[in-house]
Amino acid sequence: MVRAVRKISKILLFFICFLYFPLAGKTQEINDGEKKNTDSLTVAVPDSLIQATLMTADSIALEVMQVPKEAFSPNSTKAVLWALIPGMGQIYNRKYWKLPFVYGGFMAFMYAVSWNGKNYQDYWGAYRSIMYDAEVYGQLVKEANGADVSYEFSKEWTDFIPTTDYKSAVNNVGYQNTFKSRKDFFRRNRDLSIILTVGFYLICMVDAYVDAELFNFDISPELSMRIAPVVSPQTHFSTRSIGVNCSFTF
Repeated sequence: MVRAVRKISKILLFFICFLYFPLAGKTQEINDGEKKNTDSLTVAVPDSLIQATLMTADSIALEVMQVPKEAFSPNSTKAVLWALIPGMGQIYNRKYWKLPFVYGGFMAFMYAVSWNGKNYQDYWGAYRSIMYDAEVYGQLVKEANGADVSYEFSKEWTDFIPTTDYKSAVNNVGYQNTFKSRKDFFRRNRDLSIILTVGFYLICMVDAYVDAELFNFDISPELSMRIAPVVSPQTHFSTRSIGVNCSFTF
């Protein structure tokens, strides 16, 4: 009895093992298939609308990046109007390197006008004062009949002479002529400085105008020469001739 039960149990165990291994193999195949499907991802291709939108955005961005800046080209009329203010015409034409010369020239001419004008006023006052004191003092001396006359002479001319004997110096023709000649000298230099200042101002305006007109002028040193044969037709005044034509392009 016991042996029969053992045999039956062995037979059942054999059938269970026989049925289990095929099922385990199928399960492994299913798991391997799922793993392969999981490892190999499929990238979905965007639809045509998304592709068109992306391409349009890329083209617009490329066009924005490739838009060239407008080249600067000054206007001669505007340059002259700006040049009414010294130096602004050169700034408008973007010729900043000329500003030191413009402002340096104006400062030099204005200093010359101021310095010559100040000296002219000093010597003009001295000449006018010495001539006035000479006339008034001489009149007082005549009225005093040789008596000592006290008179306060003007400092406008006494500060320029080295002596303190003003009574004799007031009638000195040398002092009077010196004051007059120096007055005329500094007046002439002051007027010349004013004329030069105005001329320099006009030159700055002309420079701004010409610079704006010739801003785009081609000054490249490249020259080209073209040589070609020429046949001149016969006319009433000349016969038919053959020659060479030489032309320069610059």
